[in-house]
Amino acid sequence: MPGFIDFKTLERPASPNTALLAPSGMTPAATPDGAAPVYDVAPGELFTRVLRLIGDKPSWQLGEQDTAGLRLTFVAVSALMRFKDDVDVAVLPVPGQPSKSTFAAYSRSRVGYSDLGANRKRLDALSAALLAP
Repeated sequence: MPGFIDFKTLERPASPNTALLAPSGMTPAATPDGAAPVYDVAPGELFTRVLRLIGDKPSWQLGEQDTAGLRLTFVAVSALMRFKDDVDVAVLPVPGQPSKSTFAAYSRSRVGYSDLGANRKRLDALSAALLAP
């Protein structure tokens, strides 16, 4: 999975095997499934939390990371069938609130037509886990 996706030009496939969380207006060519919460931490701290969370999950493998740009990728491997899903994350500042942050994330399956909601569940779990200090 070379490079980071461009959320501004992202177009989702017709198949139901992707999930997208993004702030309003960030993905003009793709409709998000929702938005991540706003966290009471600066963007750098939220990025560190995402990295720590990926490191704590044996089934998540860190890919590329850009600490300065607050971007990273990881691969989530399913337990039973060992399917690989690619995930892009961009940590974002909340405009006008330097001590708050949020993120955009796009998770998609490499194979199959439907993921039975696995990508959305993953992004929801990521959102919830980041609320813990």
